[in-house]
Amino acid sequence: MSQISLAEQPHLQQIDLTKLNLQQLTLLKQQLDQELTVFQDSLQTLKIAQTKFQESGSCLDKVTPEAKGKEILVPLTGSMYVTGQMGETENVLVDIGTGYFAEKNIEDAKTYFQNRVTYVSEQMMKIQQLGLEKSRIREATVEVIEMKLQGLGPKDLAERT
Repeated sequence: MSQISLAEQPHLQQIDLTKLNLQQLTLLKQQLDQELTVFQDSLQTLKIAQTKFQESGSCLDKVTPEAKGKEILVPLTGSMYVTGQMGETENVLVDIGTGYFAEKNIEDAKTYFQNRVTYVSEQMMKIQQLGLEKSRIREATVEVIEMKLQGLGPKDLAERT
């Protein structure tokens, strides 16, 4: 447990944590803490995006030919709406990012949102795996720091694991 390596990145070498001094271990732990925070923030952002794509896809179920001409609420801001009437029900404008919109029929729009949900979910899984690996490395680093603070040597650590 006192040696760490990242299996997904073969260009990195294995490091024996017991050969690092307390300052190096502390810096490593701080770096890992920062990376874990970034991973958590990224997961939070991706979860929000995933939810928005899912909501957008499910809203398309309400756009039917029967809805044409019905009264709807149109958002002007996050908290202000005006009444309007449903116009076209065959096509919708889909926000594809950075201020660009694409006109799609309902089925294509549903497929687009489902594909976005799938992609975001895959990215979340990748980040979770990286986070677990970084967390494991952090735990090993903390263990070695504690060992060094208690004055135990590498031989003692090997007996503990």
